[in-house]
Amino acid sequence: MTSDISTLMRDMGLKARAAAKTLANASAEQKNNALQKMADAIRTAAPTILAANAEDVAAMQAGGQSAAFLDRGTLNEERVEAIASALESIALLEDPIGAVISEWERPNGLQIARVRTPLGVIGVIYESRPNVTADAGALCLKAGNAVLLRGGSDTIRSNKAIHAALQSGLAEAGLPEDAIQIVPVADRSAVGEMLKGLDGNLDVIVPRGGKSLVARVQSEARVPVFAHLEGLVHIFVDKAADLEKAVEIVVNAKMRRTGICGALETLLVDEAVAATHLRPIVDALQAKGCEVRGDDDVQALCSGVNAASEEDWSTEYLDAILSVRLVGGLDEAIAHIDRYSSHHTDCIITEDAQAAQRFLAEVDSAIVLHNASTQFADGGEFGMGAEIGIATGRMHARGPVGVEQLTSFKYRVQGSGQSRP
Repeated sequence: MTSDISTLMRDMGLKARAAAKTLANASAEQKNNALQKMADAIRTAAPTILAANAEDVAAMQAGGQSAAFLDRGTLNEERVEAIASALESIALLEDPIGAVISEWERPNGLQIARVRTPLGVIGVIYESRPNVTADAGALCLKAGNAVLLRGGSDTIRSNKAIHAALQSGLAEAGLPEDAIQIVPVADRSAVGEMLKGLDGNLDVIVPRGGKSLVARVQSEARVPVFAHLEGLVHIFVDKAADLEKAVEIVVNAKMRRTGICGALETLLVDEAVAATHLRPIVDALQAKGCEVRGDDDVQALCSGVNAASEEDWSTEYLDAILSVRLVGGLDEAIAHIDRYSSHHTDCIITEDAQAAQRFLAEVDSAIVLHNASTQFADGGEFGMGAEIGIATGRMHARGPVGVEQLTSFKYRVQGSGQSRP
């Protein structure tokens, strides 16, 4: 079986490399036409996609998966339409390939330009979310890349149904179906083959999933990785925070969807406003069904709060659970975030512009917000059409990985007969 999977993956890599050569020279019109055809195919295939998803959800329920995990893996008519709409949004984006990033002329007359190019072949390894199948496929296509998709076993039926629609759209638009391939088996050895680089046919890997998946990819990958670590997200309620804003933002950040990486996991409240702000925020959270775990000070001020352990400050719950701590001001809040944050998304709520600027400058996370819900940590909300994930590293891509982040560049030098003395 291992030998068969190794052969399968090498063959997929070769096909992807051939498709990537075609895509690198495809026009913006060709790619946009394919994206529209793919959106049409998703809508046409909606009954098939939903039937496949129903089987996946039933299997997850039988396996005792958590409510948050089920939410990430569940599709309905509205979510399928959102997938199709995201494909159309990506088609409307400017084509990055061939765009001139910068250009200049040297004293000897050489004309130099830095120009965007595709990365080549991208491997995306993800869990739970079927929409990633379409988002990743479409973003890679728009950026002129071929992609190999390896989704989680829990939603393999949904992923395959969505992928079939994508390939139908590619074929109708006259682009190679091998531009977007999906690993058809759940065997984990397929991931191992991708991490080896498929004999040089895989240029970069994007992992999107839990801590154990990302840790394995970072440890074993022989090709560059756009790391998507857990979303250990913080909000700091500053002493100058507007109470009404704070309640609205905190409840939305935690409870809108608890299972996404931009969901709030730790709330820090300035002890200067603990008497006025803490209880209304906690009451609003508990009214929405959120379990609150707090330090001794929080427990003393609010009823129904469970004791927080040291482990809670470094836990991504992805559930209706929130850890809450009182801190002695901005410096202490930033120190807490420095210690525990996964450098994904962090936020300050304040009407003090100076405090906001300090927070935005000093908190070293991929996304920092002021007076806005952390659930906006999403490529679609940033105007990118969609995203493959939120990169938390510091090299090449950081934050939402959209079309531009899936490109590289080359230098185009034009002369008129110059030779170097």
